Amino acid sequence: MNEDFARNLRLLCSYYRSVAEVCRRLDINRPQFNRYLSGRYRPSAHTLRRFCAFFGVDEHEIMMPSAQFERLVQVRPRPVVPAVAHAPEAADLAHLKEIGSAGLDKYLGYYFETYLSMACPGQLLRTLVCLERRDDRVYYQRTERLIEHPREKAYHGIYRGLAHFLTDRIFLTDYETLTGLEMTQTILFPSFKNRVTRLTGLKLGVSGSGERMPCCARVVYEYLGQAIEVRRALRLCGLYPLDDTRVDEATRRAVANDIAAGEWHFRARH
Repeated sequence: MNEDFARNLRLLCSYYRSVAEVCRRLDINRPQFNRYLSGRYRPSAHTLRRFCAFFGVDEHEIMMPSAQFERLVQVRPRPVVPAVAHAPEAADLAHLKEIGSAGLDKYLGYYFETYLSMACPGQLLRTLVCLERRDDRVYYQRTERLIEHPREKAYHGIYRGLAHFLTDRIFLTDYETLTGLEMTQTILFPSFKNRVTRLTGLKLGVSGSGERMPCCARVVYEYLGQAIEVRRALRLCGLYPLDDTRVDEATRRAVANDIAAGEWHFRARH
């Protein structure tokens, strides 16, 4: 079945200028898409629905034997490939893509992210973040590890997004991959030292407590390195009391969401 799917997917891609163009339009990572084209992997149900909506075929059709699918495609109108090269926003987005990843290489790697939880007020939340370069863009993943009840297994929430570096600030925008109903935005001060240790800034998101109230919190990124023991790092992630000494005092002070006298806005603290 994977082999027929792969052949059918390659046939659909042939109506476009290149596989790279398909990946750009689908906003999917090229190496991952190549795995589908090779037949080594089958996409998830969600990704499969995205493919079918994009190419204008049904899910059962793209799984047909390749010879049958080719005949089906031949008798249908050829897919219309809309031009985007001259769209008004295309040049601006291309410019953002070009300049946005320059200067980020020194920040690639793993971080502990710590801030006051939006879903569990009064507790610190530590997550694991990984920034990595793929081709000409910098992607990142945030992983939340939460244990709702002592006897239950840990729940892992996955957020994926893009990083940009613009005028001495790091901009992070991601979405929650399980439900797709939540996005967060983070702006960090870069490290002006030769060695990256800590980054501070602000995080804007929606509380996951059910009310979905927009919240803003100070945040600290603690650099761990280019390569780490991910499972061990994840075991150190989760919720902590405000006075827990397993979170160092400097971090606890940095993420305090207080407003000093004379401050009219909620501001990051360098």
